[in-house]
Amino acid sequence: MGAHVRAGDRQIWTEQVGQGPDVLLIGGLGDTVESWQFQLDGLADRYRLTAFDNRGAGRTPMPAEGATVAGMADDAAAVLEALGIGSAHVAGFSGGSLISQELALRRPDLVRSLVLQSTWAALDPYFRAWGHFVEWLVDNASDERTFLESFFLWIYTPRAHNDGTVAAFIDEVVAFPHKQSAEDVHRFLADIWHYDSTERLPGISAPTLVLAGGVDPTARPHLGRAVADLIPGARFEVWETESHQPFQEVPDRWNARVDAFWQEVAARAGTPHPRAADDEHPSPDRPPAPSARGG
Repeated sequence: MGAHVRAGDRQIWTEQVGQGPDVLLIGGLGDTVESWQFQLDGLADRYRLTAFDNRGAGRTPMPAEGATVAGMADDAAAVLEALGIGSAHVAGFSGGSLISQELALRRPDLVRSLVLQSTWAALDPYFRAWGHFVEWLVDNASDERTFLESFFLWIYTPRAHNDGTVAAFIDEVVAFPHKQSAEDVHRFLADIWHYDSTERLPGISAPTLVLAGGVDPTARPHLGRAVADLIPGARFEVWETESHQPFQEVPDRWNARVDAFWQEVAARAGTPHPRAADDEHPSPDRPPAPSARGG
């Protein structure tokens, strides 16, 4: 069960599960802790995982000053400090990957390593045009289900649409009681569209793994490669058959990959992580159950 964590004058909804080295999971647009459910379930046997609702999403209220990438990075830092976590492996996707970048730049002492899923340093014209379409869709979709059916076309693979996975996701999102207002979506997006970390990324010192989906129509692989090229020593991988959120579509594969990366980071630091009994034999990808939010 989650609870609100007091972070300065803010109340941030947070969930923590598992035992072991600390991991902080940071979501994107409208995303709540439930978007990371496959990681909270699949990695808790070897890590202590913390996830939180971004400001204006789920159970974390939007503060009067609104939402900026820098402010949400400060929220992430405040969550770690409130929970007494000195440093953590940090993983973020989409807009959450920008928050993760910013956290590593603002508070390198808190970031043991970075996993950036579906990330970018700055929008190109195509991505910016898509962002304006999302803003239009927020205001003009006839209802939530219609919005999600359209928005998720850019988030999940055709495979997930055809096998019923996306329909199940949509049912769960529609049933989720803690809705993000249209106003808060716009407040989140307003800063995201103008974010540009290009000149500052060489200042990230944490070991970094950048993952991109080969069929992601939004955060296309060349945008992730540009991030990896700018971060010293970063690794870059394209998963050719995946889209924006493989941590939900192929969670076992994603969990195994980031676990191996974290194990390697720990080994290089001379502090090996505990290993699960089946680490040498990762399970095949399972069909995902619904999660609360995508995007």
